[in-house]
Amino acid sequence: MKHDRAPGTENRGLDGTVPLPEIDLNMPSVARAYDFILGGKDHFEVDRRASDALYAAVPETGDLARSGRDLIRRTVTHLVADLGIRQIIDIGSGLPTVGNVHEIAHRVDPSVHVVYVDKDPIVLAHGRALLADEERTTVITADIRDPDAIFDNPTTRDFIDYDKPYAVLAVSILHHLHDEDALVTAEALKARLDPGAYLLLANFVDDDEPRAKELERAFLEGGLGTGRFRTWAELRRFNEGLDLVEPGLVYANDWHPDDETPVDSAVHTLFAAAMGRKR
Repeated sequence: MKHDRAPGTENRGLDGTVPLPEIDLNMPSVARAYDFILGGKDHFEVDRRASDALYAAVPETGDLARSGRDLIRRTVTHLVADLGIRQIIDIGSGLPTVGNVHEIAHRVDPSVHVVYVDKDPIVLAHGRALLADEERTTVITADIRDPDAIFDNPTTRDFIDYDKPYAVLAVSILHHLHDEDALVTAEALKARLDPGAYLLLANFVDDDEPRAKELERAFLEGGLGTGRFRTWAELRRFNEGLDLVEPGLVYANDWHPDDETPVDSAVHTLFAAAMGRKR
């Protein structure tokens, strides 16, 4: 379905009701491309063209994106049901889709507080519409490269009590940053965590497989910027200083798999995850 706007509707949402900021339709958006790949409806032709480059490189790109959503489902369930976490900050949350963090958490305990964070203003607009009747969930605009803007945001402070345990999710975001930027960001993020807080990091991994380089090129050629596949050694550096929850840094589908986790995914070796606790 085509979602480009007709003249005179530039400030209206894709469904004609949600106010949105001005959007450059000549530039693809990572958030909207993920939305397209995941089967959403909030994307434009430019995002679909960028996504086509990914599918051309790896036809199972959709499975790769869905593995991230599946990881979030398992992790949030584990955090709330098994570890007693009642506060979650989801950085790089992207556009609303099936199986949002607050929906997963509230199936276990409706009292869980969730703060969604994304730098794309379109996410803020759609998030506010989605969460209009939610009292325990909110959304803010901020960049993971500036953790202070996330943790010190008045809205975040209204929803998250840093004197109590909380978890931070950063799934499929650091691989969109350049190498030095990503490491500096990971260190800054860990520095802002309070003792006892959990941090989930999930990223593309280069396990010496040709498809990793092919997808890296596809991100650049499609106009989506960096989609960096990093080595295990590089990913371990992101997690230094944290006490990793078992089974440690592994392929994402091997992190607390359940009956819904794919056992024969064609992209199993392209995505890795670890969750650690701040000492």
